Amino acid sequence: MAIVFLAEKELTSVRGALLSDDDRLSIALQACLPVLELGLAYYDGWVGIIVHPGDFQVQRSETDENGVVHVWDDALAGESWPGGPVVLSWDALGEAGSVAHGGVNVVLHEFAHMIDMADGEADGVPPVASRAARDAWLAVFKREFDRFCDRIERGEPSTLDSYAAEHESEFFAVASEAFFESPRLLRQEFPELYELFAGFYRQDPAKRLEL
Repeated sequence: MAIVFLAEKELTSVRGALLSDDDRLSIALQACLPVLELGLAYYDGWVGIIVHPGDFQVQRSETDENGVVHVWDDALAGESWPGGPVVLSWDALGEAGSVAHGGVNVVLHEFAHMIDMADGEADGVPPVASRAARDAWLAVFKREFDRFCDRIERGEPSTLDSYAAEHESEFFAVASEAFFESPRLLRQEFPELYELFAGFYRQDPAKRLEL
């Protein structure tokens, strides 16, 4: 699957980043993990993957309630858009590891966003088979998202980074990182969310660790 992925996608390094064949394979293997049982069709419709040597700057703008436009620069380790590309920081790629020990996985995070957006919208709801399936997803996902946000507002610790409270799409991406990186902890803190993800991804990473 990783070989097919590399044949279908275009990995471009910028600003002096150097990617060896092993580096490209590493990115492909991590990107393929979420769709291991779903298939690469979830990544159809786009081809570009851009790799920066480190965090990169993106200009943001927002209009407040008074009509004033605020503009600022945001330093990112990864970003993704509907229709591509996926943008990654090479420095962040080296931080992949157990979420429980402060590690992150920018590849899993950004490709979870691409899965989420495969139906056209970044809303924390990946493509599902029917309206009934979407309603069933939302029933669990929204309850767990609200519970997580309440926990963060109270200042309580969580397996998931507080950034996940920003939006449902970030909750989906951050929880997907934990699902594959620290599945036992996610299952312990959010058992319903874990089962929801296990059903969607058709994988049970916590069980794999027990074999």
